[in-house]
Amino acid sequence: MTNQYQTAQLKELDALHHLHPFTNHRSLRAGSARVMVRGDGPYIWDSEGKRVLDGMSGLWTANVGHSRQELAEAAYEQMLKLPFYNTFFRTTHPPVVALSRKLAELSPDNLNQVFYGSSGSESNDTAIRLIRHYWVLKGEPKRRIIISRKSAYHGSTIAAGSMGGMAHVHAHSYPVYEGFRHIIDPYWYGESEDGESPEAFGIRAARALEDEILAIGPENVAAFAGEPVQGAGGVKIAPESYWPDVQRIVDRYGILLLADEVITGFGRLG
Repeated sequence: MTNQYQTAQLKELDALHHLHPFTNHRSLRAGSARVMVRGDGPYIWDSEGKRVLDGMSGLWTANVGHSRQELAEAAYEQMLKLPFYNTFFRTTHPPVVALSRKLAELSPDNLNQVFYGSSGSESNDTAIRLIRHYWVLKGEPKRRIIISRKSAYHGSTIAAGSMGGMAHVHAHSYPVYEGFRHIIDPYWYGESEDGESPEAFGIRAARALEDEILAIGPENVAAFAGEPVQGAGGVKIAPESYWPDVQRIVDRYGILLLADEVITGFGRLG
């Protein structure tokens, strides 16, 4: 692409025609975007030849590195054979069968079925629909409220954005849809009281979930949604006491637990 356009032209055309996500476009036009042109392993290069360690891994998606020869060859071969077909109408194809089986083998316990999405936002929207439909099928349609955390990020669609708890996202984009509540983050460094140990804080943060459930009424709560490590909200790691107590609480009240592992799943936490 840089053979066709010079960097200055790319920046000008980008400002004219490309709407960036989560971006102040007035400041972008004033300062222009950085043009990334190549990736190899954990590194990317910009149009000025500067090498950068890609700590964000694309957008948490290039987890085995950039420009892997075997991935390019596999994609090329599949594009020649069958570039796409849907699975809506009782159809399937060999790659989706093979991948689904492999994911089931790698997943713990009874996580044996896979629904595919194109993004984390879309996947969380699907999870919201599945959770609420589950309770309808169970004869408890009043269970619609999903509890999340105040700095949670679960996506940028209206439903997933509402499930997330970032106040500035709600303020400039949309109001929180009905059916979502938010509680304290399990962030000991920023939320603990003087002299409070990580273990004690983790239990208190989990008890905030129980307090919210009781305030709403357990019969109205569908699920608790949480990232194992809060990603976009600040890479916040919960104390070790937090998640076991959360599991105990959701089990006590018969509430589903939605683990949003879009950023942290598939072995990225060990």
